[in-house]
Amino acid sequence: MLDKNTIIGLVLMFLVFIGYIWWTKPSKEELEKQKAYQDSVYQAYQDSVATVEEALAAQKLIDDSIAANDTVAQQNEVEKIRSAAGAFACNLDSELATISVKNEVLSLDINSLGAKIDNVVLSEYTSYGDLPLDLIGKGNDSLNLIFGTKDNKIISTGNLIFTPFVNGQKVSGNQQIEISGTDSVRIAMRAFVSGFDTATAGMDEERYLEFAYIVYGNSHEVKFDINFHGLENVLQNNPTLDLYFSDKLTRHEKHALNKSGRSDMERFYSSIYYKPTNDNADNLRDGTDGEENVKSPLQWIAFKQQFFSTILIADSSFDNAMLRTSTQQDTNSRYLCDMESTIGLPFQLSKDYTFGMRYYFGSNKYRTLRNMDLGLERMLPLGWGFFAIQWVNRFAIIPVFNFLEQFNWNYGIIIIVLTLLVKLVLFPIAYKSYSSSAVMRVLQPEVAKINEKFPKQEDALKKQQAISALYKKAGASPMAGCLPMLLQMPILFAMYRFFPASIELRQQPFLWAEDLSTYDSILDLPNIPIYGDHVSLFCLLMFAVQFLYTWYTMRQQASQQSIPGMKFMMYFMPFMMLFMLNSLSAALNFYYFLSLCITMLQMIIIRRTINEEKIHKRIELANLKYKNKPPKKSGFMKRLEEMQKRSEEMQKRAKK
Repeated sequence: MLDKNTIIGLVLMFLVFIGYIWWTKPSKEELEKQKAYQDSVYQAYQDSVATVEEALAAQKLIDDSIAANDTVAQQNEVEKIRSAAGAFACNLDSELATISVKNEVLSLDINSLGAKIDNVVLSEYTSYGDLPLDLIGKGNDSLNLIFGTKDNKIISTGNLIFTPFVNGQKVSGNQQIEISGTDSVRIAMRAFVSGFDTATAGMDEERYLEFAYIVYGNSHEVKFDINFHGLENVLQNNPTLDLYFSDKLTRHEKHALNKSGRSDMERFYSSIYYKPTNDNADNLRDGTDGEENVKSPLQWIAFKQQFFSTILIADSSFDNAMLRTSTQQDTNSRYLCDMESTIGLPFQLSKDYTFGMRYYFGSNKYRTLRNMDLGLERMLPLGWGFFAIQWVNRFAIIPVFNFLEQFNWNYGIIIIVLTLLVKLVLFPIAYKSYSSSAVMRVLQPEVAKINEKFPKQEDALKKQQAISALYKKAGASPMAGCLPMLLQMPILFAMYRFFPASIELRQQPFLWAEDLSTYDSILDLPNIPIYGDHVSLFCLLMFAVQFLYTWYTMRQQASQQSIPGMKFMMYFMPFMMLFMLNSLSAALNFYYFLSLCITMLQMIIIRRTINEEKIHKRIELANLKYKNKPPKKSGFMKRLEEMQKRSEEMQKRAKK
């Protein structure tokens, strides 16, 4: 039975729950900011350096000029691009090539144009619709090291055609390499310098800039080093170089295919995360466009999606970074958002200098990220802002969930067992609460008599004392109904954060649900504001049980009429949950449905075990016990009585 205090506590906690969801829900997309980066070097790159397409067009002009009579304008364009490349102009004539490497878990392409990884496919997973999961889509990313030379040129490596080397041997043309187990392969891309006084001098293979990648068998990590060899007389002596890295992210999940304004959950869980060397991981706000200039040293920077991430990790640290996320207008239905970073790399001018990094291309699995011991697990939305929620997830939910995975059960069965275990742990508290509430329901006639005995306002203290004494004699507590709710709130929040972030549930079917990580649609609808364009059956079942539970408890509540608007509020709550959870994961709705079913069953069974005669007998024995010796009052009750007496005295004085 729900008494007045229990209902008030329930409503307050529900409002907290609503506020929490509202705070974390994706806001409306802001208008695109038409603001350029403030970084002077990057701005110079934007203004003066040719794009990749221009470099390709220039190479074509150079090749065509051999066989055709170029116009003066074409010749001037060629000379302009060669002049911009300065000491590295000789690389514009190199051969385009792609080195493809495949291991057990991923395949990637390294392009000689810009020496970048321009395609990464995760072999263990597929996108929604059984498409390949291209973590980096071909042509979607950009990697440019931006630096100055002593002849005052601003060089962008994205425009240079590097010469490929495989395990130290120079190669030509496209290459396909497959490795496994403990094997590894080193792919080096070198941009040589020419004579300093003329852009047409031949390559000096003793002086070069090298992007070196080491791909390991059965690993999601790729070593990435930037090596400077013999360039001390070519480069400017700047303490920091800028590495520009961007990616146009594509959608991989079912709920990403939003229609007519339905919330895009994959976009909401996508953001740029970063970790300062002396602090915990932080991020740009999830689900919105944003920009941040991080001036402190960084350990890693991650382009995070809901279940997968591209992470760039420094061997030492990055100096700083300018980070930006944005949603552009794109006709591609798989487009998600743009992520950009301009990263400051520490640099020392010397004959040989190396800055070491490594990539991680893989899933956002808690155990995998935690085992890397870099604080990467803090990218997962496990409730890090509130200690109770993160503790429940880290030390209870996730370990138990991982333990149950070992039995190779369907994940729907794992959720059932997990729910039963949670309810089993909370059962002693729930039993005490429900039995106390049931006792209070039995005492309602006695409470009504006390209310009739003290109808006047000035007798409020006496009425409260009599009711408290009655509850104490019967062994009931008015606050007992709030205790299990208070203990369950961190668990409810933890589950709200855990299920949508668990890649283990991704594309896992159960009953009619094709994918437990997203909504289980049984009927498509025209778009309904807030609700969406589909009907989630697990959410509908959760709503039905919650409505039934509310009806049952309110029917048992004799004093509900004394609380204005409470009945409406209690019946309105299930409808609120129906609208809020319809587009969330089927696993979350299934858990809430099971939890409510078990809670209702516990409450009915416990109430039916209450012996009313035994309660009345307990009250009679207590009356005999305290007939000549009143029960000892607690310190709180004494202070409450003193405050009430002072209040009554002040009221009497005011009347006089």
